[in-house]
Amino acid sequence: QVQLVESGGGLVQPGGSLRLSCAVSGSIFMFDTMGWYRQAPGKQRDLVAVITKSGTTIYTDSVKGRFTIFRDGAKNTVYLQMNSLKPEDTAVYFCKAVLRGLHTWGQGTQVTVSS
Repeated sequence: QVQLVESGGGLVQPGGSLRLSCAVSGSIFMFDTMGWYRQAPGKQRDLVAVITKSGTTIYTDSVKGRFTIFRDGAKNTVYLQMNSLKPEDTAVYFCKAVLRGLHTWGQGTQVTVSS
């Protein structure tokens, strides 16, 4: 069974940067898509960014130009580089992998943007 392990969250001031990592117990290239989602307290879990098997990337409008999703096949890891962070980016960030309709989630990592 595939496992996803997120890391890299923490507390950062507005305008700061963080890089989240999602380590996969297998090749990242076997998945149809891999993505990052976030869930703020009392809100639903929403898409942040997705990367497809072919390398196409998709971002939600609120993070375009600030966040970048990318992958390292040698490390079987997908990353989310987050720059110019805002307080409204505060949430638990989850990694998800999709293979033939099967969705696998990581445990999440907390990101808090506050002065």
